[in-house]
Amino acid sequence: MEQSLNYRNTQFVTSAPDIRHLPDNTGIEIAFAGRSNAGKSSSLNRLCDQKSLAKTSKTPGRTQLINLFKVDEGCHIVDLPGYGYAQVPLEMKEKWQRSLGEYLQKRDQLGGLVVLMDIRHPMKDLDQQLIYWAVESHLPVLVLLTKADKLKSGARKQQLMKIREASLAFCGDVEVELYSSLKGMGVDKLRRKLDGWYQQDPSPLADDAQPTD
Repeated sequence: MEQSLNYRNTQFVTSAPDIRHLPDNTGIEIAFAGRSNAGKSSSLNRLCDQKSLAKTSKTPGRTQLINLFKVDEGCHIVDLPGYGYAQVPLEMKEKWQRSLGEYLQKRDQLGGLVVLMDIRHPMKDLDQQLIYWAVESHLPVLVLLTKADKLKSGARKQQLMKIREASLAFCGDVEVELYSSLKGMGVDKLRRKLDGWYQQDPSPLADDAQPTD
């Protein structure tokens, strides 16, 4: 797969409550994850140039399912449930966290993780936990600082450098880029990153990446 994929052809496949209800023969999956207010659905829609591919909701934390999308043969995007919404019951929060952890640690065809964070509120505890999960599973991570248009240029660059420096602590393959669904900032970089991930064979999970509990 030498050339760039046409993300405009991306189609919804299915929704599943957990990985046991996802199809096995998907090829390589790239997962998108983020807090409920990070603009994940808007970011996916901009990536694929489709206004309503990923359903946006005015009620954060409503999506509880894993959503699977097909970009091309053997190339899929997985939209993981949003997390961290304060008004969601604790039991539901814990269920989501288990679902996220299980997907990241046990899904063999996972080829990379995109973590979306509002540029004004990055690196919350759950964001960091998510990245540590991925690094332990030997997955490459792309952090997208969403809603980058909300900050002026100087503040934007300063925040980018600050998060890039903080990401070194994860000791893994973690990159940080700016993103704006509204202005189209970072879309081309995201597509190039996904193209590169789709061209690699997903490596088997290391023994030490398996959950210990």
